[in-house]
Amino acid sequence: MRLFSALYSRAMQWSRHPHAPRYLAGLSFAESSFFPIPPDVMLAPMSLAQPNRAWYLAALTTAASVLGGLLGYFIGVFAFELIEPWLHELGYWEKYLHTKIWFDEWGFWAIFLAGFSPIPYKVFTITAGVIAMALFPFLLASLVGRGARFFLVAGLMAWGGERMEVALHRYVDRLGWMLIVLFAVIFLIM
Repeated sequence: MRLFSALYSRAMQWSRHPHAPRYLAGLSFAESSFFPIPPDVMLAPMSLAQPNRAWYLAALTTAASVLGGLLGYFIGVFAFELIEPWLHELGYWEKYLHTKIWFDEWGFWAIFLAGFSPIPYKVFTITAGVIAMALFPFLLASLVGRGARFFLVAGLMAWGGERMEVALHRYVDRLGWMLIVLFAVIFLIM
């Protein structure tokens, strides 16, 4: 069944759209404070489709993400009581409590790690505001962590370029089904 190759073709087509950078910036901003989908899902195909613009796209993603992180920080400072019920509803409450523990122990490095890894960065931005982390270290850790992640993604995609795009198109259905099986197995084990 060739489900994933059609989705892949559509994603590559969208990644070349003239307004795609704006959508990427919007997604990057939103993901850092309240939206669940990471910007990598747009950045990777856009960098693959336009390798000559990969560094620009990574910088745009980083800047928008750090600004969104700043919004998350201010949500934590000024509006935590309003979003606390959402943390419970969306299943982020336990992550929030773990994040507070990490901040007590690691501070700057907790933000850096959250910015670089697939850990929900938004939980860390909000928590940083709740505990009143110093703003400069927060911004610096966010910039370095998010920048390292997004420049790595963009660089790998640009490096692969057209060869990777062709190879991915050829194997995307197999890879997609393998990932579904892997996630199903992980889900069943957990």
